[in-house]
Amino acid sequence: MTWFIGFIVILVGVFMVVKTRWIYEFTGPVEFAERFLGTEGGTMLFLKLLGVAAIILAFLGMTGILGGWVVTFFGPAFQ
Repeated sequence: MTWFIGFIVILVGVFMVVKTRWIYEFTGPVEFAERFLGTEGGTMLFLKLLGVAAIILAFLGMTGILGGWVVTFFGPAFQ
């Protein structure tokens, strides 16, 4: 099941990177992205970074690396 969900997230991430202009025209600008990531291209950069992050996290989740990282970083907080 994790492979299927990971594949779906990868497809969504690729869609976000490839069709950034369409998503921008559909949703409009993101104010904090425009303020902190650049003048007119902040939202498009934010969408591309979000898509790349989704792809990377999906690969890590599919291979089982993400679970180990979560336990390593947040495990001591729950002991």
